[in-house]
Parts: sequence; C-alpha cells; structure tokens
Amino acid sequence: MSNNNVLKGVALVGLGATSYGMLATFVKLAYQEHYTTAEVTTAQFVLGITGILLINLFQKNKNNKRSGVVKATTRNVFQLMLAGSSLGMTSVFYYLAVRYIPVSIGIVLLMQTVWMGVLLEWVLDKKAPSIQKIISVFIVLVGTALATNLMAKELDLDWRGILWGLLAAGSFTTTMFTANRVALGISSAQRSLYMLLGGAVIVFSFAIFTQVTPFHFSIFGKWGLILALFGTIIPPMLMNSGFPHTGIGLGSIVSSLELPVSVMMAYVILDETVVLSQWIGILLIILAIVIMNVNFTMFKRK
Repeated sequence: MSNNNVLKGVALVGLGATSYGMLATFVKLAYQEHYTTAEVTTAQFVLGITGILLINLFQKNKNNKRSGVVKATTRNVFQLMLAGSSLGMTSVFYYLAVRYIPVSIGIVLLMQTVWMGVLLEWVLDKKAPSIQKIISVFIVLVGTALATNLMAKELDLDWRGILWGLLAAGSFTTTMFTANRVALGISSAQRSLYMLLGGAVIVFSFAIFTQVTPFHFSIFGKWGLILALFGTIIPPMLMNSGFPHTGIGLGSIVSSLELPVSVMMAYVILDETVVLSQWIGILLIILAIVIMNVNFTMFKRK
C-alpha cells in the first residue's frame, strides 16, 4: 500500500472522527432551545436515512452500468438492522447523558468502549486479553478518573448522566463488534442504510413513548440537517472509505481524535470548564488506544 493511500485514509478517518466529535455540542445547543431528546434523535435519523438513501440511489444508477455489484440479501438486511438497533440505542443513551452532564464528561464515558470491547471479546470469543490490552485498559481507567475530574471535592455529577453515558458506551461497543462481522461483502452505503433503519426503530419507539408534548417540527430546519450530516451521513461514509487504507490499528488511533475534538468544542462553544488534569486524562485515554493498536515486540510471545 502506497504512502499516498495511507495518508488519504488517515485524512478520511480523521475528518469522520472530527465530525462525530462535534455532534454532542450541537445536541447541547438544541437542548438550550428547549428541544427534547426525542425530537433531536428523530430529526437526525429521518434526515440521515434520507441522505444515505439518496447516496444509495446514486450508487445504484452508477453501478447499473457495471456488472458484479453485490446486493444485500434478506439475511444481510436482517443482520444489519439488528446490529443497527444498538446504534439507535447509542444515540438515545448518549444524548440523554449530555442532557444531565457536561459534553466533556459524556464523551469520556462513551470512550469506555476501549475496555468494554476487550471484555466483550473475552466473553464471546473466549479470547483472553493480552498483556498489551490489559495495560491499555488500566491506562484508560486512570485516564477516565482524571478526565472526569473524579478527585475534585466540588465535583457534582448527576448520576443519571453517568448511567446513560455508560449505557451509551455499552451499546456502542455492541455496534462496533457486530458491524465489523456482518454483511461485509456489500457496499458501505447499503450497510449504513440498513443499520440506520434498524436504529430508527429504536429511536422512533423512544420518541413515541417519551414525547409527551407536541412535537416541534422546527427541529428539522434548525438542527436536524446539521445533526444528520455530522452524525449519520459524513462520518460513516468517510470512515468506511478510510479504514481500508489505514487498517484497523492505525484507523482506531486516528479515530480517537473524536475525544479531544468533542472536549475542545464544549470548551470553546459551550464554555464548559476543562481543567489541566482532565486534559491529561484525555491524553492517557488516547495513549491507551495507541498502545492497544500498535504491535510492540515486547508483548509478542516467543
């Protein structure tokens, strides 16, 4: 693989991660205008599905001129929608979390996918974690303690935000674990569409049962398009295009840009307080991701 392709992959994954990092700040701004979680998630998924559907139609017309295009089977659709249901849960849980806690804390809780992924792999694949992964998990936990400012005496975090944040991390771990195993032979646009449809079932069900006030359709015009672009259209397309060039290891490292971008957005736009120890914790979490994805000879078995 040429250096140009690797650099292209890094740029695509980096931009995708940066887009994800901006998302929670936009959600918080929508909350400040008194929109509900149901309205925010519904607008994001409706417009996101519309955008991905248009991309699929464009690709279908383009691919009609070529042969050998793989179409999704009924089994593929079912598997992807099932995997996408956890994607819908992630959006709902994460957006509920940042309603109660700062964005800079919410993104740190979401990044607990690092150790949750190791645990899930251990349970489902019966694959014990390596020393390298154990060290990474320990660093993540230390980094989390610093990044959430747990040692501060004046810290007063709403337990509901912490609970929703950890649930978001758990569902996001499930999404990543299943998405990398099902229907890999079809296009990224098809995979994104069916996963979004699965997520929409969860989001719309949540909206039906929790939206007790009249639905404010103005959310579609004010924040819906921004949330759809930065949450459901741009990131998956860029990252699915970039990962084949970077590989999982380098791609995972680059995608950790989501963490500092999210905290910086919250610091600059939302005026959230972020102290030095929190930045150190964030750097430790990124370091753990690097350690987990780089092949160090000292960890190899002879």
